[in-house]
Amino acid sequence: MHSLRTIALASVAPLALFAQPAFANEDTAENADTSTTTTDVIIVYGQGQTRQVQEIQAQDISSLLPGTSVIRAIEKLPSVNIQAADPFGNYEWSTRVTIRSFNQNQLGFTFDGVPLGDMSYGNHNGLHISRAVSSENVGSVLVSQGAGSLGTNSTGNLGGTVETFSIAPEGRMGIDAAATYGSNDTMRGFVRVNAGSANGVRGYLSYGYGSSDKFKGEGKQDQHMINAKIVVPIGEDAALDAWASYSDRREQDYQDMSLDMLSRLGSRWDNFFPDYALAIRVADIANNRGDTGAPVSNAAAGTVYPGAITSADDAYYDAAGLRKDFLAHIGLTLPVGDEGSFAIRGYYHDNSGRGLWGTPYVASPNGVPLSMRTTEYEMNRVGAFTSLDFAAGIQNFTVTAWIEQNEFNQARRFYAFESRTNPGLSFREWPKNPFFTQWEFDFTTDTMQYSVADRIDLGMLTLNLGWKGFKVSNEATPIVAASFPSGKISVEDWFQPHAGFNVELSDTAELFGGFTQATRAFASATTTGPFSTNQTGFNAIRDTLKPEQSDTYELGLRFNDPVFNGVVGAYLVNFRNRLLSAAAGASIVGNPNVLQNVGNVRALGFEAVGDLRLGGGFNLFASYSYTDATYRDDVFNVSGTLLAAIKGKTVVDAPKHLLRGELGYDDGALFGRIGANYMSRRFFTYTNDQSVPGRAIVDATLGYRFNDFIEAQLNATNLFDKDYVSTIGSGGFGNSGDRQTLLVGAPQQFFVSLRTSF
Repeated sequence: MHSLRTIALASVAPLALFAQPAFANEDTAENADTSTTTTDVIIVYGQGQTRQVQEIQAQDISSLLPGTSVIRAIEKLPSVNIQAADPFGNYEWSTRVTIRSFNQNQLGFTFDGVPLGDMSYGNHNGLHISRAVSSENVGSVLVSQGAGSLGTNSTGNLGGTVETFSIAPEGRMGIDAAATYGSNDTMRGFVRVNAGSANGVRGYLSYGYGSSDKFKGEGKQDQHMINAKIVVPIGEDAALDAWASYSDRREQDYQDMSLDMLSRLGSRWDNFFPDYALAIRVADIANNRGDTGAPVSNAAAGTVYPGAITSADDAYYDAAGLRKDFLAHIGLTLPVGDEGSFAIRGYYHDNSGRGLWGTPYVASPNGVPLSMRTTEYEMNRVGAFTSLDFAAGIQNFTVTAWIEQNEFNQARRFYAFESRTNPGLSFREWPKNPFFTQWEFDFTTDTMQYSVADRIDLGMLTLNLGWKGFKVSNEATPIVAASFPSGKISVEDWFQPHAGFNVELSDTAELFGGFTQATRAFASATTTGPFSTNQTGFNAIRDTLKPEQSDTYELGLRFNDPVFNGVVGAYLVNFRNRLLSAAAGASIVGNPNVLQNVGNVRALGFEAVGDLRLGGGFNLFASYSYTDATYRDDVFNVSGTLLAAIKGKTVVDAPKHLLRGELGYDDGALFGRIGANYMSRRFFTYTNDQSVPGRAIVDATLGYRFNDFIEAQLNATNLFDKDYVSTIGSGGFGNSGDRQTLLVGAPQQFFVSLRTSF
C-alpha cells in the first residue's frame, strides 16, 4: 500500500495549483438517466432508476442562504432528517444527518466520487462536505435513501448515500462574486475566477470567507476556503481533470443542554466565555463540594453554586473545534470502443484537527482549577478508484474498484491556563506545549472494494443485477497506551448483492423496486468502535464481533411530465448485528465497556415527494415520509444481565413524520420562495422515556435580478422565531433519564446578499 501512496502523490502534485475534478458518477450504469436537459428542473427524481433516489441541482442550492452547507439543501427530500444549531448547517458539532432512521455513521458520503467517510465530528476516515467544497461550487447532490448504488466508495452505507458533485468549469474568462451580511454580524464573501475556452483547457479558482458571531453567548465561527478545478481535453473524447481545496475552519461551541437545563437555565444559556473569573469560581466550588474528585482549590469560594447553576457541567469556560484540510484529486476518462468508457482517479487528503474543552475535572499544574483538554487528530489518506463501462448486446456492464490507505493519529492532551486571573489560552488558536498526554495512538486502515453491475435492457423492463465486496483491515499501535488496546481487527464481505427492476408503464409513469444488502466496516479510533475499550475487552471481541449489516427492500412509482414530477414509495429495512458499547460484567471487578452486538432493528416506511408547475412562474414542492423504526431485541451484557428493555421501542432520533412544503416563484427578474419544515417528536433515550417535541420551521427567500450581471437576495431563517431543540445526541444517547445531549436551534435571522457575474 505504501507504493500506492507514492504513485497517488506523484499524480496529484502537477495539478495541485489548479485542482478539482469532474469524475462525477462512478456507477455509470445505475445513474445514466439522472441528468436532465430541462433548465427549470431543480430536482430530478431518478427516472430509469431501480431504487429511490433524488438529485438536487445547483439552481436549488443557489437559492439557499449563501455559505450554507449543501447538507441543508437535501433536508427537503423524504426520509432525510437534517439537524444543525446554526442556520448554515456548517457547525459540525451540531450537524447531523439521518436517513430512514440510520444515523450519520451508517451512511455513505462522497465528493466527486472521493470518499468523505462518515462525515461525523472527529471523523477518523474523511471530512465534512462543508470543508471539501464551497456551496457556490456545487453542481448537484444525489441522495439515495436506500443503501445506495454499488459503485459508491463507502464501507459504511447501510442506510443511504449522499453524493456531491462539483460544477464543471464554464470555459469562459470572467468573475463570479458574492457578498453577504446579516444577523450576528455574519459576513461572507466569495469570488471565483473562471478561465479557458469551452472546447479547450478550462478551469476556475475560488476563495470564500465566512464569519459569524454565535447567536447566544460569546464566540465566533469562521472559515477560509480555497477551491480550484481544471479540465484538460485529450483528443475528441478523453479528458484529464483535477481538483484541489484548502479549508481552515474554527468554531467556538455552544453548550450542550438537557431538558432540566432548558427549564432551569433557559434556552439562551451558554458557556461562560469570556467570563474567566466565573469559570474559575464555579470550578473552585465544584472542587469544594467534591463534585470533580479534585481537592479543595479555594475554600473561600464556598460550596454554593451561583444563580441557577447546580453542576460543574452546566457550563464550561469555553470549547471549540479547529480543522485544517487539504484535499486533491486527479482523474482521467477515456472512451473504450464505441459505447464503453474507462475512468480512474487518485486522491490525497491531509487533515489536522483539535477538539478543545475547558475542563474543570483536571487542574493545571500551576494550581488553576481548570485546564484545556484536547482530542487531537492527524489524518493522511491516499487512494484511487476506477470504473469500466461496456456494452454487450442488451447488457451494460460496470466494474469498479477502490483502494485506500488511511494513516490516522489520535491523542488526548491537556494544556495549562496561565493563572487564576489570566487564561493565557485562546480556544481559537492551536495550543502548544501540553503538560500531559493521556493517550496517543496511530491507526492504519487499509480498504479494498470492488463492484460488478449488469444493467439489462429488455425494452419496457430494465433489470439491474450485481454485487459489491470489500475488505477493511484496522490496526491500532500505541504511542502512549493508557488503557486503550493495540491490535488488529478486520471486516471482510466479498458478496453484498443488489437486484432491481424498472418497468416503463407509459411515457410518464414507471414502476421500480429492488433489494440491496450492505455491510459496515469497523471504525479506527479510541473514541469509537472496537478500539474504544481496554486490551482485555478488545481481546474478548476481536474474533467474535460481527459487522453491522442491512437488507433493504424498496417498491415505488414515479411520474414525470411537463407539469408534475413525483415519486411514491415504500420500504422495509432489516438491520442486524447492531453495535453498542456495554459493560462486560460487574464494573466493581474492573470489567471494561466493550463494543458488542446487541440485536436487530426493523424499519418500515412510506415516502412521497413531488413538484407541481403552477404556471405564471409559480412552483409548488412537497414531500412527506413516515418511518416506523423499532428495536427488535432487549440489550444484555455478555454476562446475560439485562441492561435495557427496549424491544419494540422506537429508534432514537427517528421521527415518525417528516413533512416539507415549499412555494416558489421566478419570472426571470423577481424570484422567491417560502418553505416549511415539520419534524415530529424525537426520542433521545433507548427506552423512549425522554423526548423533544415536534417543531415546524419556516424559511424564506426573496430576490431580484437587475440584469444579467447583478442580483440581490434576502434570506430569512426561522422566520417566526421558533424556540426549539435542533440537535439531539450531541453527547450520545442513554438508556433512560434526562441527558446533557441537546442543542438549541438558531433563532430568527436575516441576511442580505449581492451577486455579480461578468
